Amino acid sequence: MPAIEDHPLRYTLVNELHARPFPALEAPCHAVYVAIKEPLNGANRNRDADRAHLLDLLDRHASAHPQPDATHFSGPIGRDDLKWESHTEFVTYSAFGKGLSDRAFDPAEAEVFPEDWLAKSPGKRIASVLIRVEMLPEDENVVLDKLENWFVPESLAVALVVDGAAIIAGDFRIDPAGHMRFAVFVRPATGARRIGRIVQRLCEIETYRAMSMLGLIRARQLTARLNALDPKLSTLVSGLDTVGASPEAALHELLSISAELESLAVQFSFRFGATAAYEAIVNQRIEVLREVRVQGRQTFGEFMMRRYDPAMRTVKSAEGRLRSMAERAERAAELLRTRVDVERSAQNQKLLESMDQRADLQLRLQRTVEGLSTVAISYYGVNLAAYATYPVTERLGLSHGLSMAILTPVVVLAVWLMVRRIRNHIG
Repeated sequence: MPAIEDHPLRYTLVNELHARPFPALEAPCHAVYVAIKEPLNGANRNRDADRAHLLDLLDRHASAHPQPDATHFSGPIGRDDLKWESHTEFVTYSAFGKGLSDRAFDPAEAEVFPEDWLAKSPGKRIASVLIRVEMLPEDENVVLDKLENWFVPESLAVALVVDGAAIIAGDFRIDPAGHMRFAVFVRPATGARRIGRIVQRLCEIETYRAMSMLGLIRARQLTARLNALDPKLSTLVSGLDTVGASPEAALHELLSISAELESLAVQFSFRFGATAAYEAIVNQRIEVLREVRVQGRQTFGEFMMRRYDPAMRTVKSAEGRLRSMAERAERAAELLRTRVDVERSAQNQKLLESMDQRADLQLRLQRTVEGLSTVAISYYGVNLAAYATYPVTERLGLSHGLSMAILTPVVVLAVWLMVRRIRNHIG
C-alpha cells in the first residue's frame, strides 16, 4: 500500500517554528543590538539590499554566508557571535560578546558594527541597544546603587523577572553615543539559554516599542487632516435639510470629502495595523518576563502603562476617528440620496399630472376630430349614395334635392355608427 503524500510545505511550516532560536549566553557578557528599517512598507522592501549589507559585514570577518533565501542567520564575526533576522519591515543585527568592559556600557563594544558599515545600510536605524549582563550580588542595594549611577532615576524601571532568576533595569533613554541601555543581573544558577531569552526579550521590547510608536507620528499627521475635514463634513450634514440648497453642489462636496477620507484610510491602514500588532508583541514580551517589584521601584509594565499606553491610545483614537468620519460621510450620502429621491418623486408626480392633463386634452381633441371626421365622411358618403340611388329616385320621380335630403340622415347615422364601432374595437 503506498504511503500517504505529505503537503509540500509541511516541513517548511514546522521548521519555521524553530527558525529563530534564543541565544545561549554565559554571564558576564554583553550584547549589541541594532534594528534597521527602510523608509517603505514591508511589501516594498529591498531584501536584496539587506542581504548585500549583511554579506558586507560577514566578508569583513571572513565568515560564512547564509543561504540565498534565508531570513535569519547565526555565525561568528571575530570574537563575537552574530545573529541576523529579516522581519516584515526591518532587519536586526545582534552581536553577543563574552566578558565586560571596566566602563559600564562602553561605546567601544558597539564597534562590532563599524560606523562606515552602518552608514551604508539600506535603511535607517530604528533601535540601537547595549545590554550589560552581570552576576547578581547577594545584596540588592549594591545593584540599586549601580543603577542610580548608570540610569536616569526619574524614568528608571527595575524588576525581578523569570521567577527571580534575574533583575533587569533600563531607563528607555538614548545615551550620548546613540544607544539605549539595559542592565541584567543574573543569579549564578541561571542557565545560558534563560539568560539568552531575557536578553532577546529586552531587545524585542525596545524594537517593537519603537516600531509601534511610528504609528503615533502618523496619528498626529492624520489628526491634523481630520481636524480640517471634520467642520466641512459637519456643515455639509447640517445643511442637508436646508430649503433651496442644491443637492448637486452638496453631492460634489460630499464626494470630495469621501474621496479624501478613503485616501487617508489607504495611506494609514498599514501603519495602524502594524502598530496594533507591535503593541501586542510589546505587551506579551513584558508579560512573559513575570515581573516582581524591587524595593518599590516601577516595573517595566508600569513604565509602559504611564509612558507607552497613552501613545497607543492616541493611535487607536485617530484610527477610530477616521473610521467614524468615513461612516458619517456614508450616512450623509444616504441622506442626500434620500433627499434626491424624494425630490425626484415629487418631480415625477408633477410630470405624471401634466401628462394626465395632456392626455385629457388629447382625448377631447380626438373626439372633436372624430366629430369633424364624421361630418366630412358623411358629406362624401351622401354624394356617393345620391349617385348610386339616382336611377331609383328618378323612376320614383324624386328630385335630386329631395333624394339628398332623404339620404343625408341615413348616411350620417351609418358613418357615426361605423366610427363608434371602430373606436370601441380599438379601445
